[in-house]
Amino acid sequence: MASTNTQLMASVALSRTLRRLREARELKIVQVAEALNVDDSTLSRIENAKRACTKEMFDQLMELYGIAGDELAELTDLHASTRERQPTWWSKYDDVISANYSRFLGFEASAAVTYEYQVALVPGLLQTERYARAVTGVGFASLGPDQVDGLTEVRGHRQRLRILETSQPLECHFVLSEAVLHFEVGGKDVHQEQLQQLHDLSQRDFIDLRVIPWDRGAEGTQTGAFVVFGFANTDVPDVGFSESVTGMTLLDDPRDLRRLHRLFRNLSDSALSAEKTRDLIARVRGD
Repeated sequence: MASTNTQLMASVALSRTLRRLREARELKIVQVAEALNVDDSTLSRIENAKRACTKEMFDQLMELYGIAGDELAELTDLHASTRERQPTWWSKYDDVISANYSRFLGFEASAAVTYEYQVALVPGLLQTERYARAVTGVGFASLGPDQVDGLTEVRGHRQRLRILETSQPLECHFVLSEAVLHFEVGGKDVHQEQLQQLHDLSQRDFIDLRVIPWDRGAEGTQTGAFVVFGFANTDVPDVGFSESVTGMTLLDDPRDLRRLHRLFRNLSDSALSAEKTRDLIARVRGD
């Protein structure tokens, strides 16, 4: 079992493992819950990483599933990791980031690959500082200047840690509608700077950027913005986030993830190639 990078990843890996152990023994949640004398909803939340597994319950589950030896030692270490609260780099921004955004950052920090679709905005990982500040100032109009500064700094940290200043960059697959290239966010200078950054970053071998052109608009408007994260640790299932005016919503139901992957494949098929996308960015920029 691969090591997990954060407490969040350890919790997700443990929950996935507990569910797999139960299913391998052909036990239903209600049967295990009865054996442990707990509500089946409690066990369900543990198996979905929405509730912590206490040491007492963990020990009971290990005994019920007959886990011993090296496997028990490994799972005990994993369980201990779920209880180690280590500060994250974004902890100091707790006053400006929501709980859902914090969870998003936790998954992004540990992901090996991301698939993202955007209808109107440049993905956060590809934004220039001035573009990010303009988007934040409009999208969170009720925030004060210090809070806008904080959220802009968070985007900058994400970019540096995941794609710009790391020996293990995140494998990125982005599909955008052509509208993203034409919206002038922050004024003409900021727009031009952002287009240049998109062109430059799209040439990195770990970034695949594709644009759905105007003449394929029907394909490019079939869904709202979303992100899917995949992980090197096979015990951690993919997770997705949908974006709306109310913020980010976590999607972890396997059916939702299958739908998002299918959507992304369809969107990618409708988009221009990476090379033709760079040509389009250059034309929009006026090069």
